[in-house]
This record gives sequence, C-alpha cells and structure tokens, in this order.
Amino acid sequence: MKLTEKMSYLKGYIDGIDLDTTTKEGKILANVADVMQEMVAYIEDLQGQVDELTELCEILDEDLGSVEEDFYDFDDDDEDDDDCECDDDDFDDYDFDDEDDDEELYEVVCPTCGDSILLDSGMLDEGSMACPNCGENLEFDLDDLDDDDLGVPVDEDTPENM
Repeated sequence: MKLTEKMSYLKGYIDGIDLDTTTKEGKILANVADVMQEMVAYIEDLQGQVDELTELCEILDEDLGSVEEDFYDFDDDDEDDDDCECDDDDFDDYDFDDEDDDEELYEVVCPTCGDSILLDSGMLDEGSMACPNCGENLEFDLDDLDDDDLGVPVDEDTPENM
C-alpha cells in the first residue's frame, strides 16, 4: 500500500466513526489527520522530484561516459600500450624558447651516487646545489680554477647527448 492510500484509509476511518470535533480530543485528532495528509502530499511531491533527479543523473552519467570514451579514446583491449598515444610530430610546429640554446653546459658527477648532472654557468655561479638523485649537497668553488681546469663544456647537439 502506498502512503497516500494508507492516509486515505485512515481519513475514511476517522470520518466513519463520527468524530466529535467540538471536544478537545476530537479537535486534536482532526488536526493531526489534516497535518498528516499535508505531510503525505509533500512527501509524494518530494519522491517525484527525487525520481526525476535520479533519472536526470543517470542520463548525465551515460552522456559523460560517451564524452569520456570520445575524449580519452578508451580502449579496453589496449592493456599493453603505454598511457601516451602521442605522436612525436605533435610538437614540431610549436615555437619553443631557444634563448638558452647558446649557453654552455657542464657535466658534474655526484661523488655520493655517481649520477651525472648537467649544469649551466648560472648554476655553477651559485656555488652549491642539491643532487637531484640523492639530495647530497654539492659545492662548487671555481675561484682557484682557470679556464683549462673547467674542462670542455658538454655540447647538447652531439649524438651522445641526444
């Protein structure tokens, strides 16, 4: 039985017993029945709104799923592929900032982990830095060195650096 049917049954039962609404008890029961009838109508309205919103959410979820499939190009069969389906030619037309290409790079080997680090002259001028691999503080004292002691700068365009 639905809530409205139960309330109609209760209202009919109260009307059937010829409730005397002139007494205090009769007034209270009649008012309680009226309030309950309003509550039932309000609850039925809310239930209709909830049902409508639930249906709209399901439609939105389906539409979003379609958009995700189109946008992300999900393919469950490609489990062995990497996450990037990028084409190397995607960035050919992009104008990267080439101002720093002329700056010389120097290779430094961390004494703790043996990792090779490429530094520019600005980084060397700072005097120290943390190794990106192990975090060891590397200090550079270039005051006592002449140009021959610095070694040959690393050319980024050589095959071993590409």
